[in-house]
Amino acid sequence: MSAEQNPTSDAPDQGPRPGRLTAAAALTGLEGLALLVGGAVILVLGLTGHPDDRQQAVTGGVTLIVLALLPLLAARGLLGRRSWSRGPAIVTQIIALPVAYNLLRADSVAIPGGIVLAAVAITALVLLVNPTTARALGIGGPGNVPDRK
Repeated sequence: MSAEQNPTSDAPDQGPRPGRLTAAAALTGLEGLALLVGGAVILVLGLTGHPDDRQQAVTGGVTLIVLALLPLLAARGLLGRRSWSRGPAIVTQIIALPVAYNLLRADSVAIPGGIVLAAVAITALVLLVNPTTARALGIGGPGNVPDRK
């Protein structure tokens, strides 16, 4: 169904999805999946294990699971070429950068995780702000609103 046939759709009808948009959606979805899995692991360990503070472990796990919704919804929106999805995807990457920095400053096995997270966040940001991605999502620059027939 094209954008003309479905007035509620904000996705432009411009042929195949660009590879940059697909890659940005994949990286954003990967981050969301990592948050979801990490939250589930923390929650299960908090409920079944012997944490120092069970309430803190459960709260941390639930928080990560809820936070996973933002990048997962953004990734789905990017795949569907929804213009609203770029904002939450960019916010996800911006939030990931200080987390990566803290992991890099750790004196532990978290350093490789920080390297991977920084690389993923920077790559996704570059893909998300790319003009090809903006055009594919129907986002115009200042004073340059794309045609919505």
